[in-house]
Amino acid sequence: MTNSAARSPHPAHGLGKGRRLVPPPGPRRVLAAAQLSNSVGDGAYYVTSALYFTHVVGLPAGRVGLGLTVAWGVGSLVGVPLGRLADRRGARGTAVLLALATAAAVASFLVVRGFLPFLVAACVYTSAQSGLAAARQALLAGLVPAGERTGLLAHLQSTLNAGLAVGAGLGGLALHAGTRGAYLAVFALDAVSFLLCAAVLLRLPPVPSAGTGHVRGPGVLRDRPYALVTLLNTVLLLRMPLLSLGVPLWITERTDAPAWLVSALFVLNTGAVMVFQVRMSRAVTGVASATRAIRRSGFVMLASCAVFALSAGAAPWVAAAVLVAGAILQVAAETQQSAGSWQLAFDLAPAGRTGEYQGFFGTGVTVARTLGPLVLTALLVGWGTPGWLLLGGVTLAASYAMGPAARRAEERRVPGVGSVPSAGAGSGVRRGQAAGMPAG
Repeated sequence: MTNSAARSPHPAHGLGKGRRLVPPPGPRRVLAAAQLSNSVGDGAYYVTSALYFTHVVGLPAGRVGLGLTVAWGVGSLVGVPLGRLADRRGARGTAVLLALATAAAVASFLVVRGFLPFLVAACVYTSAQSGLAAARQALLAGLVPAGERTGLLAHLQSTLNAGLAVGAGLGGLALHAGTRGAYLAVFALDAVSFLLCAAVLLRLPPVPSAGTGHVRGPGVLRDRPYALVTLLNTVLLLRMPLLSLGVPLWITERTDAPAWLVSALFVLNTGAVMVFQVRMSRAVTGVASATRAIRRSGFVMLASCAVFALSAGAAPWVAAAVLVAGAILQVAAETQQSAGSWQLAFDLAPAGRTGEYQGFFGTGVTVARTLGPLVLTALLVGWGTPGWLLLGGVTLAASYAMGPAARRAEERRVPGVGSVPSAGAGSGVRRGQAAGMPAG
C-alpha cells in the first residue's frame, strides 16, 4: 500500500500511512465494521462449539460431525439461490435478513437438546452464513468501484482475522472455565454479534437491485468457464485446513518438534495475514494481474510443502526452525492466492449477478473444508514426504491452469448482458461506469 492516495492509481490501495489497516470513512469502513462485529463472535464460537455440542448438549462426537457435514452441504447448495435473491431483491436488505437469521440460528443452539433439532438449527445456520457471504459480496460490488474491490477485500480479511483472534481469546476463557454458563455465554455473544452486524449493515446506502427481468442468459451453473475457475480455486483452497489439521498432525506424528509449536504457527499465520494481506493485494487490479499472483502463489506453495517435508527426522529445534520457515512461505502463498481469487470472482461475473456468482464461487470454501481434512490426512500423515510434494505439485498445476481458464471465462462474457471488463486489463472502461454497477 502506498503512503499517499495521490501516488496510487487505485484509491483503495493508496490509503494514508496512518490508515494502512483501516479503510477510509464511508461504505468501506462500514463494511469493515460489520465484518469485525460478527467475526469476534465467530472466533469464540469456533473454539468452543465442538465441546459445547458434546459436553453441554450431550451429542456423540460422531453425530456432531455428521450433522455439521450435512449442514454445510445444505449451505453450499443454497448459496447460489440466496445470492440470486440478493441480486434481484436488493443486497443490503437480503444481507440484513440473513444476518438476523444467523443470529436466530446461533441463539437456537442454546436450547437444542437432541440430534434432530441440532441438525435443523445447523442447516439454518450454514444456509444463512452462505447466503450472507454472497449478499455481502453483492453489496460490496454495488458500493465499491471494480478496481478497488480486491484492496477492500484485503482489508476485510485483515479485519476478519483480528476479530477471530479476539473471539478465540474469549472462547479460550470459556474453555478454561469449563462451565455450562461459560459455554452459553459464548453462544449468546455470537448471536448478539450477528445482531450488531445487521444493525451496522443498515448504515450502508441501499443499492439498486437487478430486478427479475434485468438479467438474461443462463445461470451460473451453466457457465462452464466460470465453473472451471471455481473448481481450480477449490483445489487451491485445499490448503485451508493445513494449519488447523495437517501441520498439527505432521508435527505430532512425523517430527520431534515441540507440540506447542502448533499454536505458535497458527498465531504466526493469523498475524501475518492481518499485517500483509493488504500489501500483497496492491498489485492485483484485473484478470491478468490476478492470474500472475495465483501462479506465483503456486510456486511459493510448492516451496512451502518441500520445506515442511524437510522437518521430518530433524532434531527438535532444527525441525521447529524448518517448520517456521515453511509456515512463512505458506502464508505468503495464501495471501497471494486470496488476492488473485477475489479479483477473478468479481471480474468474471456479469454485472447484476455478483450475488449469484459469488454464492457459487463460495461453495469452493465449503468443499475444501469438507474434503481438505481427508486429503491432507491421507497425503501428509499417510504418505509423508511424497505426500507433501504431491500436494505442492497439484497446487502448482492448478495455479498454472488458472491462467488459461480465467482468460477463457473472460472471453466468454457476452457484451450487452451486463458484463463489465476487468479493471486494469486494458478494457478501456471508465472507472465511473464500473462504480455505477447495480448490486451483484
